[in-house]
Amino acid sequence: MSDSSNLIPYQLNKVYMEDAIEAMKKFPDNSVDIVISDPPYNTSTGNNLLYDNSNHNLPGFGGRWQKVMESWDNLPLFDYFNFTLAWLSEAKRILKPTGSMWVHGTYHNIGIINFCMQLLGIEIINEVIWYKRNSFPNLAARRLTASHETILWAHSGNLKNRKYFFDYEKSKELFDPSDKLKIKDKQLRTVWDIPNNKKPEELALGKHPTQKPLRLINRLLTLSSEKQGVLLAPFSGSGTECVAGIYSGMKVIGFDLEKEFVDLANQRIAVALENYDA
Repeated sequence: MSDSSNLIPYQLNKVYMEDAIEAMKKFPDNSVDIVISDPPYNTSTGNNLLYDNSNHNLPGFGGRWQKVMESWDNLPLFDYFNFTLAWLSEAKRILKPTGSMWVHGTYHNIGIINFCMQLLGIEIINEVIWYKRNSFPNLAARRLTASHETILWAHSGNLKNRKYFFDYEKSKELFDPSDKLKIKDKQLRTVWDIPNNKKPEELALGKHPTQKPLRLINRLLTLSSEKQGVLLAPFSGSGTECVAGIYSGMKVIGFDLEKEFVDLANQRIAVALENYDA
């Protein structure tokens, strides 16, 4: 695995308060080994985010877009579509041929992400259903209780020479007693029963409203990462992806627009670097 970390124009093992799309534009091609993205699901009103993408130009998609996004999690449909195309286009460009991309979503946005991946020629390897048996109950009693999220595993899209890394043997060996579906030494299937509760140390410094449990991100990295690679978390939130990456022996970098969570992520990264035993 070639080391391209010295080409990335940022100090690694850190989260920056910066727009992820603009930041990724600074990365050279084929410079990142893993992208784990937990983008806004477009489900609720959030803090105001002004994002002017008037300088972005994607060939084949109507040229330059004149759009202003007013909220990070409550965008008009077409704006969210444009936003998704923009960040996925950059992620595809900077992802190595041997690399993987994991993208979280729900029924609110995963169809758009899937469609954008296909438009951009990003190949979806698997669709994983993360079953959350301890999910929050439906209080309105007007619909079924949402008890899963979707995770798309993809690569940059070279269909003639698929080089993405997959540790098949480790995928069989995986065993967690909290996962009632995975049988040790049997092939890993695409429905994962991983509780959403976090260990106390994961919340000791603070928390994010959509924070993922470390055990989930650890599984993604067990399957598709190699030590010394570079992990990018474009929407880093509380920094869980970065923390998991450090404990997997990777170099990490993330971006977020909320200072509260940038500070929290960097505190968690500092603790992980102190505790990581290479």
